[in-house]
This record gives sequence, structure tokens and C-alpha cells, in this order.
Amino acid sequence: MSTNVVHLRDVQARSKFFTVWERHRHTTVHWLVECFAEFVGLCLAVFRIFVLKCMFYAVLPVLQIGLAYACGIIFAISICGATSGGHFNPAVTLTLVLFKGFPPFKAVRYIIAQILGGYIACLLIYVQWHDLIKESELVLAAAGTLDATLFTPQGPAGAFGLYVIPGLNLGGVFLNEFVTDIFLALVIWGSIDPTNVLIPPQLAPFVIALAYAAAIWGFATPALAANPARDLGGRLAAMTIWGTKGYIPATMLGVFIHELFLTDYARVIPSSQREYMEVHHNHAHAPGKAASDVSSNEKADLEHNT
Repeated sequence: MSTNVVHLRDVQARSKFFTVWERHRHTTVHWLVECFAEFVGLCLAVFRIFVLKCMFYAVLPVLQIGLAYACGIIFAISICGATSGGHFNPAVTLTLVLFKGFPPFKAVRYIIAQILGGYIACLLIYVQWHDLIKESELVLAAAGTLDATLFTPQGPAGAFGLYVIPGLNLGGVFLNEFVTDIFLALVIWGSIDPTNVLIPPQLAPFVIALAYAAAIWGFATPALAANPARDLGGRLAAMTIWGTKGYIPATMLGVFIHELFLTDYARVIPSSQREYMEVHHNHAHAPGKAASDVSSNEKADLEHNT
């Protein structure tokens, strides 16, 4: 690693309040900052999807929803990824525990923050679109179809949680989700592979976002969650609003396939990836500390975020 390291504080002054905050941010409340990044990232990732589904839940515009999902993924990774590592998906977090040694207790915090992010995003959207959603409920009630459609993709609750179209074979729905999640895992792991010369770090958010958009375009019609936090958060919100009527193994399998057949530790790491890794390596947890002064525990914690 290079010794010519320039931190932001070396070239840009900050107010006294934020200087004091930085000391706590990198020590006692570092876990809170990371969880907040996962929370906000999940909100950014799913907010646009739920808005579109609230607007058009009767006839889902799959193209628009795919593009909205892609935009949300790009915003989440680009804005929050540098703080938390950019998981934004319980399946990704658990897979990192299994394959990359991500701390299990930290994973629990991340997953709670992710589900909470999806839940709060849904509640905010419900408040924003409350009048129109209530109006649609009145229309469905007048037609005598509210009870039959409320917890379906054609009903108001279907704009938030994943509900299967009545009559679909659940085995087929499960297979659709399983295959799609394997596809997403292969793309995600291939995008973060430091030896992949075709995908530099700056391009990875766009490749991953395009994969999610393609998953929506190709596999969303039968029923697709693609993210347990997005689904669980939405279902909890629907239960909060309307009452209680009503993926992870595939991601691990996809990553196992990538690690077994596509990961090659004999490859050379390209310069763009080395620069990206060096930036994270030299990120000091405590203001005023050089990278060499950071404790081994702090370094390990930092490496799990990259």
C-alpha cells in the first residue's frame, strides 16, 4: 500500500461540532453509522419501486419498475456503499458471513437495519399516497372486489408486499425466485471480484443495477422479491396498515458457484481495483490516526466493509 495518503481532513476544514462528532463516529457509534447507511440505502433502493406500484398497481408497468429498481440500486450503492459496504440485502449479508468472514453479530444489526429501511420507506409512501390509495379502496369496495383483491398484486397491499397472483403454482413461483436469485448472486459476486478486469469498482453499481432491472423485466410477472428486506419490510408495512390476513439459499448457492468456478486467486488485481482497495485500507477509523496506527480489530472491521 502507498504511504502517500491524503485524508479529507488534510485538505478540507470542518466545523468544531462535526470534528467532535467524527471522534465518536469512528469509535463508540461506528456501528450506528454503518446501520444507518444500510437503512438509508434500502430506502433509496426500494422507494421508487413502491411509488410506481402505488401509481399503477392495477397494471404494473414492468419496464418502468425495472428502471426504477436500477436507479434505486445505483443511488444506494453510490451514496451509502462507502460507509457500510453496500449490502442492502439480508441474503448478501448472510452470504458474506458464510464466504467472507463477515462478523455474525454485525450481520444481525445490518439485517435489522435493512428490514427497517424497507418498512419505513413503505410507510412513508403510504402517507404520501394515502388519499389516492383510500380512493382506490373505495372503488374496489363499491365493485365488491376489495376483500378478494386487497392482498394480491392487483390490490393496494400488493403495491408493498410480494403477494402471488391467485391460481399460480407455488412451486413454479419458488423456482422463479430461486433461479433469479442465483443469477443476481453471480452478477453481484462477479462485479465485486477484484480480479475482474472488465468491471472496475466505478462500474460495479451500474452492472448490479442492470442485473436487478433485467430480473424485473424477465421474471417479475409470476412474482419476484429479489431482496428479503424489500419483501419483509413491505409485508410488515401492509400488515401495519391493513392487518394480518394474509431467498436466501439461492443467493448462497449462486455465490458458491461463482467461488467454485469463476473466482481465480491466481489472477492479477488491476490498477483500478488496487486503488479502490487502497482507499478503503487507508481509511482511518479515528481522526488523527494514521492507517498504521489503527488497531488490528479496527482493520479487520474495516476490511469487512470493503
